Amino acid sequence: MSILKKHLQGIHVDHRKNTMNHAIETMPTPDIVYISMSQHIGAPCEPLVSVGDHVKIGQPIGNSEAFISAPVHSSVSGKVTNIEEVMSSLGTMDKTIIIKTDKKQELWEDIKIPTAETKEEFIKAIRDSGLVGLGGAAFPTHVKYNPRNLDEVDTLIVNGAECEPYITSDYRTMLEHTQDIVNGILLIMKHLELKQCYIGIEENKPEAIERLNSFLSTFPNIKVITLDSRYPQGAERVLIYETTGKVLPPGKLPADIGVIVSNITSIAFLAKYFRTGVPLISKVVTVDGDAVSTPKNVRVPIGTKIYEVINFCGGYKKPPKKIIFGGPMMGRAIYDDGKPIIKNNNAILAFDEDQALIPNETACINCGRCVQACPLNLMPTAIDKAYKRNDIDALKNLNVAICMECGCCSYVCPAKKQLSLVNKLSKALVKEAGK
Repeated sequence: MSILKKHLQGIHVDHRKNTMNHAIETMPTPDIVYISMSQHIGAPCEPLVSVGDHVKIGQPIGNSEAFISAPVHSSVSGKVTNIEEVMSSLGTMDKTIIIKTDKKQELWEDIKIPTAETKEEFIKAIRDSGLVGLGGAAFPTHVKYNPRNLDEVDTLIVNGAECEPYITSDYRTMLEHTQDIVNGILLIMKHLELKQCYIGIEENKPEAIERLNSFLSTFPNIKVITLDSRYPQGAERVLIYETTGKVLPPGKLPADIGVIVSNITSIAFLAKYFRTGVPLISKVVTVDGDAVSTPKNVRVPIGTKIYEVINFCGGYKKPPKKIIFGGPMMGRAIYDDGKPIIKNNNAILAFDEDQALIPNETACINCGRCVQACPLNLMPTAIDKAYKRNDIDALKNLNVAICMECGCCSYVCPAKKQLSLVNKLSKALVKEAGK
């Protein structure tokens, strides 16, 4: 496939990687964890335990027979005190297992190091680990690694871009767990019979690039690709193009063009799981924002409430006006810091009133900056007009369905129009009309 131009469009943002030099810290075990049965795209799990049961670290406590799903494990040892419906950060009511910890942190006795001689055993082990996309998508990894046309896939692309401002949890993983990343890549390439691997990392992370290159000097088929520090380099379509030159057409999956894309922390976890047998029970999150006393990178037991993580970082130094799960560009604002950490959380950002201010919109001046910024060459202002007219056909013709809601258009708009939000609403409108 020919490359028409060297790079896709995007924007330069203030990276604000304040915690780049903050090594990962492990927070103490909380008194209570709240573990949701809906921590992934696909079917939610059903509890495998009952109120009154004693559970241990790594014990399966939720599962589903559905293909697109992933089991959930206990992050602590203790007693199940309740199973109830709890409103998630997305506003859905999720079945949640509440566990009072005994502070013993005993490992489940049935944990064992997985063995895999075949591709099928490898995929099953991944499912058993509970791994989902840790970059934010939360798509079950065992499904991603087992496409129908696997025999046509020859390339693994590892997403180490971490292009969102503030977030450095992946970066610290690259520095502190480099060997796990290499081992994870080798495991995947071996069992899926892939020929080559590209690791995409933005150029503003020179230490990570240098360290990975030093570990990969004897593996010529695994290459680190230095990406321009330009948002949104970590978006799937953008990353595929920037590392291989291949274009992912609308409605197609990466496997359809011969690649599998995986987050770099997911890769590191996979190697650790095959070394220890301990499933996905914790997550490294970046805690930052001008309302946080001491920004840190923290390893958090899944199910820990946000305010407990904030307290581990010294608490709030200013009243938080907005709290975001994820980055400021594509993360989601939450209404309550009593929500628990789930598998795909990679950051908690807390901002005071000044930083959280949403400016008033003014009239569009037809400057075209939103079009110039869009990495997918969409026309956000035309989408905005079609949405206001409720014009489904126009929205389809404008390809709104491929918008990845990166926020570039809103970021550059001098009129401060919420174009990315309108794109999101427009996609929902088209989807609903299709039903």
